[in-house]
Amino acid sequence: MLLAHGKLLPDSARPQVLSRLREEIDATLAQKRLSPDLVVDALAALGDRVRAGEFDDLLSRYLPPGVTAGELLPLLSREFWEEKLRAELGEDPFAPKEQAETVTHRLPLGVLLHIAAGNQPGLPVYSALEGLLTGNINLLKLPHGDKGLSLAALSLLCQTQPALADFLYAFDLPSSHTQELQTLAGLADGVVTWGSDAAILAARQLAGPNCKLMEWGHRLSFAYLSGEDFPEEDLAALAEHILSTGGRLCSSCQIIYLDTADRAFMETFCEGFAPILGGMARRFESTRALSSLYGHTALLERVVTGKALGEKLFRDHGCSLIACEDPQLELSPMEGNVFVKCLPREQLLPVLRARKEYLQTAALLCPPRDRALLTDLLARAGVTRITRPGHMSAAFPGEAHDGEYPLARYTKLVDIER
Repeated sequence: MLLAHGKLLPDSARPQVLSRLREEIDATLAQKRLSPDLVVDALAALGDRVRAGEFDDLLSRYLPPGVTAGELLPLLSREFWEEKLRAELGEDPFAPKEQAETVTHRLPLGVLLHIAAGNQPGLPVYSALEGLLTGNINLLKLPHGDKGLSLAALSLLCQTQPALADFLYAFDLPSSHTQELQTLAGLADGVVTWGSDAAILAARQLAGPNCKLMEWGHRLSFAYLSGEDFPEEDLAALAEHILSTGGRLCSSCQIIYLDTADRAFMETFCEGFAPILGGMARRFESTRALSSLYGHTALLERVVTGKALGEKLFRDHGCSLIACEDPQLELSPMEGNVFVKCLPREQLLPVLRARKEYLQTAALLCPPRDRALLTDLLARAGVTRITRPGHMSAAFPGEAHDGEYPLARYTKLVDIER
């Protein structure tokens, strides 16, 4: 299926849609403008209908297990998008700015091709909404396994506000269809890509030298614990985060770093935290088999590759903590299986800087006297988001994304001499 002109169409219509797309885009760019107020009004109206339960049956068909409509509602609130606009572009961002000899206008970049990842429900829609909010025409390549959620959501948005139809196209297009993807990229002023290193490299080739590339690649996040006694409520919050995200998000905790070089202390921590993690897993009983599978598979891989030498495993209720020898930042086995590593603060910056391109969120748990120092050290190392243990994947109004404001990247400034 695909979305064009506000309507859902079969894949058989794709050649015809693509053949006319340049002409339609040129006509929209020449004749129409999209205000952020119009977009926000449409999202708020759609959000009211979701809160009223009008789409409960639809959402139950498309949302993954364990994900509720309530988790998507922030994306459909007026306050969320108005605060995002203010934080990223300032008050009245599209009003002309008077300079000494020129007038500066902020305008949409033009046409954005979004190549979305599928690791988080609603992410393709969110990317397209950022493009709409900045007045761009948006061409959305859906990720494999989207299962219709994005098409259904964008179709409902166009029904709510028909003026959006000329600014939204979505294609359930396999990555192997390179010629059609090249056609879409040839129409774009910018390519917005989410995903792995391989996806980023493919997008760079697709965009070519004359197209702006906005990369939101995979990131790795961790918890940093300093001190001797940690409040149980903070450890429980960290355990809940680990289980609820399954390690699938860029903001998921992959490693628990301890501010120590003492391996005995690390093992004592694991002995105490494993029951907390296992106890939290009882609230996520449906994931227990998956946690055990991921844990056993990871252990076998590490034994085969020799990485398991010197490691010690702490298991509880299908989950595991893997006490490691090295401090390297890496992806965890996921689904309730997490690495624990020693990283004294004196070594923090050089170890993290070695993987600076992957750094995102750090949950910091430490005595109040050390918080300012460790916060500064994490930021200097390249971390772009520092939170409390239970808030690693929380969305904060006005926050940046991977250290940048997306809306600013999706617009351009035009200076006009008086």
